[in-house]
Amino acid sequence: MTPRRPSHRRPLISTEVYMKFHRILSVLVIALAALILPRFAHAQQYTPVVTPNGSTLPFTMNNGVKEFRLTAEPVKREFAPGMIVNAWGYNGSTPGPTIEAVEGDRVRFFVTNKLPERTSVHWHGILLPNGMDGVAGLNQPHIEPNETYVYEFTLKQNGVFMYHPHSDEMVQMAMGMMGFFVIHPKVPEVPKVDRHFVVMLHEWFVEPGTATPNPNVMTDFNLFTFNSRVWPGTDPWVVKKGERVRFSFGNLSMDSHPIHVHGYTFEEVSTDGGPVPRSARRPETTVNVPVGSTRTVEMVANAEGDWAFHCHKSHHTMNAMSHDVPNMLGVKQSASLEARVREILPGYMAMGESGMGNMMEMGRPKNTLPMMTGDGPFGPVEMGGMFTVLKVRAGLTSYADPGWYKHPEGTVARKVEATK
Repeated sequence: MTPRRPSHRRPLISTEVYMKFHRILSVLVIALAALILPRFAHAQQYTPVVTPNGSTLPFTMNNGVKEFRLTAEPVKREFAPGMIVNAWGYNGSTPGPTIEAVEGDRVRFFVTNKLPERTSVHWHGILLPNGMDGVAGLNQPHIEPNETYVYEFTLKQNGVFMYHPHSDEMVQMAMGMMGFFVIHPKVPEVPKVDRHFVVMLHEWFVEPGTATPNPNVMTDFNLFTFNSRVWPGTDPWVVKKGERVRFSFGNLSMDSHPIHVHGYTFEEVSTDGGPVPRSARRPETTVNVPVGSTRTVEMVANAEGDWAFHCHKSHHTMNAMSHDVPNMLGVKQSASLEARVREILPGYMAMGESGMGNMMEMGRPKNTLPMMTGDGPFGPVEMGGMFTVLKVRAGLTSYADPGWYKHPEGTVARKVEATK
């Protein structure tokens, strides 16, 4: 057997070139990891929030700083099909887009004013340098029309907060200028939340037949909104059976709102002041959201169905045509009586002897919603305002609206013959 001769082929690259290439490649990998891993780690740490009927504000990275851009401007907002409101907001919407960042982030906001008057931005509940707090005239000059100001600070806490103007606040907030600022914790939460909804509660007065809110009204509001939408214009909140779900409610209106869920209990886990200790939590079906505050609740979605979620102040689940109407319940009203009342109260419509439930399709001024509207699988849903549907389903492959719940046979209340 002839022994193999040693190969005398020259290597494709020299050892020196190989080592140089290896060093360059190592540097590139480390640099790429430095850019990608922090963003990847943050993505793994928290569940991005869902803003029903809204959006999240994008950002860019600039030398380690997250940069956001906000434009204060007039917007047109559809409260529900058939009603468009001339509001003010940010980036084309009211509420403004939700801001998301992580505890410890350095953030920078460029705020441009496209309103017909001056403004500012206050970062409600956030710990920051005094000169960044946004109270115009006290902490900074006003942002005049067509000017751009920059705010920059490091996030020292986590939680659900808000942003809004502190310049002509009565008018600008009444017109819809507000949004969420969610700061996720640096350390991953246990247990992890699968779905996190943020919902801004607000009140408006829009005279029937008009489209612009009246900011001078202090108590007698006639529209009550979840993220500047009223039922049936509110998107359903869709979750998969078994998921841990978090709901954060913010309130920059003039009233507190007791938010109630059907078919479940939840626990209040945090406020804009910080987390609620586990020892202080208890099962609830209603959480009261005070003015100028946020409240966050959690639950596990273990019961399938279409569950009502609404404010439990009954007039807050009705729309504009139900307000400023005298109490005529039980009074038999003829056409002549209705005509005489209209001489005193233009636009009055007779309630009848039994209430308003059958009167949702009465004639009404343009750009004005019925007092109660929207259809469900069994007929009219006699609600409006702060009302939506929590849709829980097993085996979801997407969070698109799954349609109405199909009840198992024998599980729906039914008509029976009267018993003695």
